[in-house]
Amino acid sequence: MERVGYTNEQVNLDAVFSALADPTRRGIIARLASGDAAVGDLAEPFEMSQPAISKHLKVLEKAGLIGRRIDKQRRLSSLKAEPMKEAVNWLEQYKEFWLTSFDQLDVLLEELKTEEVNLASQKKGE
Repeated sequence: MERVGYTNEQVNLDAVFSALADPTRRGIIARLASGDAAVGDLAEPFEMSQPAISKHLKVLEKAGLIGRRIDKQRRLSSLKAEPMKEAVNWLEQYKEFWLTSFDQLDVLLEELKTEEVNLASQKKGE
């Protein structure tokens, strides 16, 4: 059965956002941004076992956010930025909406401040 309104790109975005929803996986991504690392290196700052980190790595790999390779006796993980670029591009579509919303909020806040100053002036004049 075909999913109406979904493309392959959206399915991949689902996997990317799902993978990035976990703080441990975001921490792993942040660590990999500074270079390739083995499972033991990635597990070090977290209070969890290497098998638990390996499960997180599998989720990240399935989402396409990391690549894994064997280097001598170590299995290294490396960051793959392309899926994150796709997610950022998707989010950019809504940038104008948020900027407009913030501009409207700024106008409202200025109106409220002006109204508050006017009320304070009126109370002083009474």
